[in-house]
Amino acid sequence: MSSIWGENIKISVFGESHGEAIGVVVDGLPPGIKLDIDKINLEMDRRKPGQNAYTTQRKEADRVEIVSGFFNGFTTGTPLCGIIRNTDKRSVDYDKIKSIMRPSHADYTGRILYKGFGDYRGGGHFSGRLTAPVVFAGAIAYQYLEQAGITIGTHLLKIGEIEDIRIDPVNISAKELISLRHMHFPVINKDVGENMKKVISDAKTSGDSVGGVLETSIINLPEGLGSPMFQSVESRLSSFIFSIPAVKGIEFGAGFGFTDMSGFEANDSFYIEGDKVKTKTNHSGGINGGITNGMPVIFRTAMRPTPSIAKMQQTIDADTMAETEFSVHGRHDPCIALRAVPVLDAAAAIVILDLCMKKEG
Repeated sequence: MSSIWGENIKISVFGESHGEAIGVVVDGLPPGIKLDIDKINLEMDRRKPGQNAYTTQRKEADRVEIVSGFFNGFTTGTPLCGIIRNTDKRSVDYDKIKSIMRPSHADYTGRILYKGFGDYRGGGHFSGRLTAPVVFAGAIAYQYLEQAGITIGTHLLKIGEIEDIRIDPVNISAKELISLRHMHFPVINKDVGENMKKVISDAKTSGDSVGGVLETSIINLPEGLGSPMFQSVESRLSSFIFSIPAVKGIEFGAGFGFTDMSGFEANDSFYIEGDKVKTKTNHSGGINGGITNGMPVIFRTAMRPTPSIAKMQQTIDADTMAETEFSVHGRHDPCIALRAVPVLDAAAAIVILDLCMKKEG
């Protein structure tokens, strides 16, 4: 199983949910990037568990120990390694059910792939806990991108059947996106946010979970990032984002909405503003032919409901090969989409940094 991604910037994620630590090695960072540790901690705090009633109550500080590649406040250019210690583990919860294949988890497929030797506690290397190192790597990438004026932000577009306002795909300000990054429950319409919270609370009370859709915007990108076919911006973003646990779909620009349009309605007309080429609409999500056109890059990500639920479900015992019933106990997110918001921001930052470095040579 390969947990390495990237061309110019390579990240290698390691660890298991209930192991001693999780972490990431970031290779290819240029020397001299000034890192603000407070900003890194802010990003880690956005993702960490146990912050409110809408997330798992596992308590982890998620403070990163940078053990290489960082000296006197700057990146050195050598591989940068960050480690996050696991402190609030309840592995006994999993010892009792190690042969029970939890529905829609990676228990069965992981057992096949690793021939029964994989770490089953908390999902092991398949756990959403492994997104913490991704957020750390993304926080570094984002600090580099900020210097170029590139801003990334994500909000909860939909939870269950409750839907927020979509971000204007043409006129998005950095202020709007930055404000989303400082919200504990990032939505544009606060009243909608309260309704979403109720949906999550109701699911939790009933022993169930709920899915959602996240909308991400990236602004002030240079034209010309990406290339056709297999190195398109959509391909690169999708390959990373589908590596995030619980992601089941992605669309760019108008996405599936294109199927309801005519060609005339779908096309983005060009015009000139000062010395910039722009489009009047942005149905293409800032990408033509796999290459950025200078307009905001917009994409939406579908997150499945958390599969760990308290309701009784049908499954099997892989040791006895007998059918059985099972209810998941322990601490789990009733809606994983909420804690996925900073992970989407981080993933986008890592991919865009990789693309920028390719263009810059």
